[in-house]
Amino acid sequence: MARERTRDRGRRERRAPRRAEVDGGAAVLEPDPDHPGAWSLLVDGVPQSHVDLDDPAHLAFEYQRRLGHVVDLVAPPGRPLKVLHLGGGAFTLARYVAATRPRSTQQVVERDAALVAFVRAELPLDPAARARVRVRTADAREALGRFADGWADLVISDAFADARTPAHLSSVEFLTEVRRVLAPGGHYVANLTDGGPLTYLRSQLATAATLFPERALIAPAPTLRGRRFGNAILLAAGVPLPVAALGRRVATDPHPARVEHGRALVDFTAGARPVHDTTATASPAPPPGTFD
Repeated sequence: MARERTRDRGRRERRAPRRAEVDGGAAVLEPDPDHPGAWSLLVDGVPQSHVDLDDPAHLAFEYQRRLGHVVDLVAPPGRPLKVLHLGGGAFTLARYVAATRPRSTQQVVERDAALVAFVRAELPLDPAARARVRVRTADAREALGRFADGWADLVISDAFADARTPAHLSSVEFLTEVRRVLAPGGHYVANLTDGGPLTYLRSQLATAATLFPERALIAPAPTLRGRRFGNAILLAAGVPLPVAALGRRVATDPHPARVEHGRALVDFTAGARPVHDTTATASPAPPPGTFD
């Protein structure tokens, strides 16, 4: 009996929240009570990532599930990809790619060195994936300039500072570099946040239109109508997008969303102008209570 009590106490201690001061504030890893190997990463109270060490293909956050759908559909199942992640968090999407597309080559760029060290120590990458996932501590835009032309099959932008996308990751000049790094037939996908009147989101769609002839937007209906602040996933490429398959996937998610494309997306963007480095702004700050 004493041995059982000691074992139970050890389990509770291992599942206690883990904390660290990082460059972006106070980071906390909260255990997921429903999944023994899963943790949520928060920085200054803002949810950043959810990771299931026992099942890296399990994506709990709505926006991460939508990014996962993109990863699944931009190439035939199982085909290895070269993926550049701008923004690291807890490396959730890098783990997902490694689990669903073995032998993929991945580069993760995260500017918060203390956060990288914290995640590496507390949520280490699976040894089988570690050899093919390189993590760089750098500003996303500066790092982007060091990649060779056509290196990436997929660029995932999910970089935030104080819960906002930095202005220098929102401009035509930034997307020009993204387009340069993408291989022919490559895809760009970005996690964006906005609320009514969706000025920022519309400007990002107009900006993407200057570089990418094919675009789609994935978001819940209340967000698209400007009734609720939330995440929207922008997908862009120079080749046709898997719109129908994406639509089926997101419509059957636990939290359904819509895919806007073609004429509907052009109408949604009407009147918005592309932003350049000289006019770009960070995405809107989340309203009070967004993460309560």
